[in-house]
Amino acid sequence: MDKASARKLGLASLDWLLENQTIKEEKEQVLLDQLFSDSYWKEASSIAVIKPLPFEFNMNKVIEQGWREGKKMLVPCSRKERKLSFYAVYPETTFVSSTYGIDEPVGVTEFFDPIDLIIVPGVVFNQEGYRIGHGGGYYDRYLAQHEGKTCSLVFSEQMQEKWRPEVFDLPVQKLFIK
Repeated sequence: MDKASARKLGLASLDWLLENQTIKEEKEQVLLDQLFSDSYWKEASSIAVIKPLPFEFNMNKVIEQGWREGKKMLVPCSRKERKLSFYAVYPETTFVSSTYGIDEPVGVTEFFDPIDLIIVPGVVFNQEGYRIGHGGGYYDRYLAQHEGKTCSLVFSEQMQEKWRPEVFDLPVQKLFIK
């Protein structure tokens, strides 16, 4: 199966979860419990996440927990050269919708220090940690330079094994799956 077909199936699965909100929320809670009890989370002082689209995992809960624990929470902005830059966000941070419909912070300073943990989004994953995103390659380019830890919070509906990663794809180090 090619990536476009796998992505289409993955998006259909995420749409199904959006229509079945109770199931989605139950799965999210299990995944949050797994994440918050894991050493990747406990040892990280700076954590990067993306603000979610409605059908994606609700990362707002991750951001709020990070703030409660005194962690520096970071959110990316996409650049026209197809690059990501990360910014520290706080409860008072204002967000605006990007051209892709993703909320990005405004009026904040770019974060240049190494990021301890990036929670990588995706549409489709396989058991080896390879992922298919929305097709822009933003995370693949950023992760090629990233030396910290990576993980993803994955609904079981997003798991597919019948596609092949490409040579430039990089696997996520740890998957939390429910």
